Parts: sequence; structure tokens; C-alpha cells
Amino acid sequence: MAKVKSVYTCNECGASSPKWVGQCPSCGAWNTLYETTVAPAAHTRAGRQYGAPAAVHNLAEVSPEKIARHPTGISELDRVLGGGLVSGSVVLIGGDPGIGKSTLLTQAMATIGQSAKVLYVSGEESSDQIALRAQRLGLKGDRLRLLTENQVETILASAQSEQPQVMVVDSIQTIFTEILQSAPGSVAQVRESAAQLVRYAKQTGTALFLVGHVTKEGTLAGPRVLEHMVDTVLYFEGDTGSAFRIIRAIKNRFGAVNEIGVFAMTETGLREVGNPSSMFLSRQGDAVPGSVVLATQEGTRPLLVEVQALVDQSPLSNPRRVCVGLDTNRLAMLLAVLHRHAGIATYDQDVFVNVVGGVRVLETAADLAILAATVSSLRNRPLGKDLVAFGEVGLAGEVRPVQRGQERIREAAKLGFKRALVPAANMPKKGDAGIELLPVRRLTEALEMLK
Repeated sequence: MAKVKSVYTCNECGASSPKWVGQCPSCGAWNTLYETTVAPAAHTRAGRQYGAPAAVHNLAEVSPEKIARHPTGISELDRVLGGGLVSGSVVLIGGDPGIGKSTLLTQAMATIGQSAKVLYVSGEESSDQIALRAQRLGLKGDRLRLLTENQVETILASAQSEQPQVMVVDSIQTIFTEILQSAPGSVAQVRESAAQLVRYAKQTGTALFLVGHVTKEGTLAGPRVLEHMVDTVLYFEGDTGSAFRIIRAIKNRFGAVNEIGVFAMTETGLREVGNPSSMFLSRQGDAVPGSVVLATQEGTRPLLVEVQALVDQSPLSNPRRVCVGLDTNRLAMLLAVLHRHAGIATYDQDVFVNVVGGVRVLETAADLAILAATVSSLRNRPLGKDLVAFGEVGLAGEVRPVQRGQERIREAAKLGFKRALVPAANMPKKGDAGIELLPVRRLTEALEMLK
């Protein structure tokens, strides 16, 4: 077997160097060289054939087999995964410290362990710490196998002996391989350790969960190639001071992306929230100005959230535009459209917009609800608690249709809303929607209906 050696490769241009240097000698970039492993190429004679050709098929000749999915026992997690775990799949879970990644996986492994063989590998916590967590959560640990180890070669040897059907590695930043000399958590160590774990999962059909740290910007730490190596990337979202948690699928080869699962953190662990719309709509008392319910879509799930706006006289020469859970740049654009096409000026007003419950809404279907809440606050006139709105607003002042409009309308009717401000193109072709629909084509029409 050829001896493996390490070299330093530039992430910018791909040039390699036998030793680390601060500046790449090829492209001149600074601090871009990271340790990688290479095996010497085997010397072959000219004209020698490297291997037999593989079979090539037409796509029409390939009949895909039905993928068997194994439920985790947590329906919200199964929804995000696309219906359950797939044998040989690799799932990467990232999130802020203390958000609940280890808690969720401990609950899932304790449930899966009752019907399948599982192995929980911890590189950050001791067995006593995991046992204390399981005791606090009231979980049965008689079928949950634990391993506290950091070296990937030892982990794979133990997994080969245990032969689990599902394995968790918490976390990938603490795992290292003896092939490299760099410290655990470095780009080279994370990439090589993950590559060995993914290779083992694909060869043995083991479903693998990898826990990843995140940077201060909220993205997964380590090389970007780590997200390309896995099948599914999940992000835990939510404020650690809040009881609600949202797990979102950013990449999924076995299901829909942008699917979400909603949980509530309790003393006994993460509890599933089957109807998140009712959770985010816990409004009480009379209707207040600046509050509108938005019918948004998260993956395949329609979700109703409350959008609040506060418009106040600004003492500054440059008024503030603050968004929580929304895109600040899009708010500035919408306010310009409001001024240009509806004659409502906010250039001397501070505008604050918030999505209640800590939900992030980045789709353009929130435009109409944002402007309705803004005008309601500016006029100090409530719009009523029975109104729901959605629709994209263009630069020309037109209200554009959005995808899955019928599902949003049905969700609003199911929760008892009486009126829906919707784009005219999203009107149902036939049948009673169970709710009074207010179709609009222009922003000015929408504002006239809200008077």
C-alpha cells in the first residue's frame, strides 16, 4: 500500500506546497493553504489499461427502487428528513450552542434504539454527562450504546464491531484522524474525518448523523465541501432565550428543501408542535394597529404568522429601517413603492417590522402583509383580527401571485379567519374557499380595501 503523505493546498487556486507558507506562491493569496493528504500515484507503463470499462445504461432503462424510510419516532424530524431516515444517508445538523442539537438526537436515538441498533459517539461530552441528560429527559437508555472517542479510526473500528443501523457523531469538529498532524477542528481534519465517516456510511448502509458547529455568522463551521459531502443539511434556528425551536432543511437529497419542523423546549426535552400556526397566532384582546397575519409557506407546510409594524416620527435625518425575521433591504424597497404608487411617504418616519415568534420569513409573499401592517400603524387604524394577507408587490405597484396560494387560503379558513387579501391570480377557479376573498391587482386596490 502506498504511503500517504500530507501537502498544503491553496483553496483559491489549487496549487500545492510541501510545507505551509503564509502566502500562496502561485496566486499570492494570504492564509489560504490548508493541509491535505495525497497518495503517490502508481507508476504504469505506457499503454497499460487501468481498469475494465463499466456498464453504461440509458436513463429510460433504469427503474428506481422505492426508498425505504425508517421513522425516528419524532414526527417533526421525520417531516424535515422527507419522511424518515434512509439507510446509508448522512445528515449534518448545525445550530448555535445550547439550541438543542444533542437533546434532539438523544431523544431520537433513545426512540430508534427500541427497534434498531444505534450508536451515539460523543467527542465533547463524557458518558456521565449524556446519562444525566437522558435521566433529565426521562429516556430509556437500555438500548442506546455510547462511545466517547475523538479519533476517527477508533470510531470506525468500534462501529465495525457494533454494526449499528444508526450512528451519531457529536460533533465533527472534535474528531481527528492520525493521518494528519493538524489540530482537531481545522479544515483538513474536518474534511478528512468526515470523508472517512461518509465512506463508512455508504459502504455499510448505516444512517449517520453529524453534528456541526456554527460560526458567529450562523453558518456551518469548517470547509464548504462538508455540506456537499452529506445528503441532508439541517439548521436549528431560534433564540436560546425563547422556548421555540425551528429545524429547517437547507439541502435534502431525499425530500423537499426549506421544510421545517417546530419544537418547544421544555423541562423534559424538545416537544413537537403539531400546529405551529396556532402557536404563532396567540394574540389576545382587541385588534391593534400595525398587526397583520401573513400566510407564508415553509416547504410543503402552510404557516400563519403575525407581522407587526411600528411607524413613528423620526428625530434623525436618516430614519431607521429595522427588520426582525425579514429582509431589511426589501423593506426599504417596499417603502419606496408605497410612496411612488400610493402616495404614502415614510421618509421622515422610523419603520420597525417584526415577525412574532422568532420565525424568519424570506419569501416575497410577505410583501403585501408588510405594507398593510405599515399603513395600519401609520394611520393608527387596526385592520381586524379576522384578516389574513399574502402576495408579492412589484416595483410597478402590481400585486403578483405566489406559489401554493390555495393551500395558504385553506390553512387560513381552517384556523377561523373570515377575510383574505390575496392576489387576483391566486383566486380559486371553482368551489367555495370557506373564507371571504378580497382579490387585488394593484397596491392601491389593496389599500382602498383596508380603509
